[in-house]
Amino acid sequence: MSAVEQDGDRSLGRLVAAATADLSALVHDEIALAKAEIRQDVKRAGIGGGAITAAGTLALFALPVLSFAAAYGIHNLGLGLAWSFLIVGAAYLLVAAVLGLFAVAKFKKVKKPEKSIASAKETAAVLQHVRPHPRPADGALPADVTVTRSSV
Repeated sequence: MSAVEQDGDRSLGRLVAAATADLSALVHDEIALAKAEIRQDVKRAGIGGGAITAAGTLALFALPVLSFAAAYGIHNLGLGLAWSFLIVGAAYLLVAAVLGLFAVAKFKKVKKPEKSIASAKETAAVLQHVRPHPRPADGALPADVTVTRSSV
């Protein structure tokens, strides 16, 4: 008998069972906390996405109005109405071309994740050579394994 059993305390098996139950409860609580945090973040992201969508829609509706205002403003400077609209249209095409060139330059800088690919290949190569240790059919431990027990 161990000192723990002599004092009337719980046995080692009960202590392990209690520790396992506590660990399981802790893991479940951590998962519940993570779910709650994710749920809150998703809600915030949804509200932010809705606000961005509303802002984009209003900007899209404002674009024609501002275009007409710019064209009529140029027309009031003395140019013909057709030339005014042509200038506004050309300005939009110029901005679109600059943004397109910027996007192409950024896309050209995109490269394969070479370090990640190399690491994954290295891990796969190592795992191909790993074999599980064979277990004896009778469940006995190999001769070189010793089991020690403490009476703590």
